[in-house]
Amino acid sequence: MRNYQTLPSGSVDRAKGLRRNATDAEKRLWSALRQQLGEAKFRRQVPLGPYFADFLSFSAKLIVEVDGGQHVERFEQDAARTRYLESQGYRVLRVWNHDVMENTDGVVETIAAALNPLSFQEREGPASRSGVGG
Repeated sequence: MRNYQTLPSGSVDRAKGLRRNATDAEKRLWSALRQQLGEAKFRRQVPLGPYFADFLSFSAKLIVEVDGGQHVERFEQDAARTRYLESQGYRVLRVWNHDVMENTDGVVETIAAALNPLSFQEREGPASRSGVGG
């Protein structure tokens, strides 16, 4: 069990609220991750310092952020957030809401490759890997 005592006050309640009010893209990706990548054991809306990770695999140290159109205008804030999360030892993978809704399987493949790049390369061969993660 993770220790939440060092988090800012209200973080756990806010995370619960974010889980209850997930976007359609977050709901779809959560379902796909559980069905197709259940062994990765992702958690949703995990508080990390002053931020919340949309999806986090502690064992792979991988965070998946699902971004909507508002993130185009929030480039600086997202960059600062990514720097913080990376400074905590996590890799951050950003995917667009539109991609999740229109190409869920492709997004899941990209996440699978980020979880275990060696096994993906062995499965697909080196040529396929060049397009993953854009």
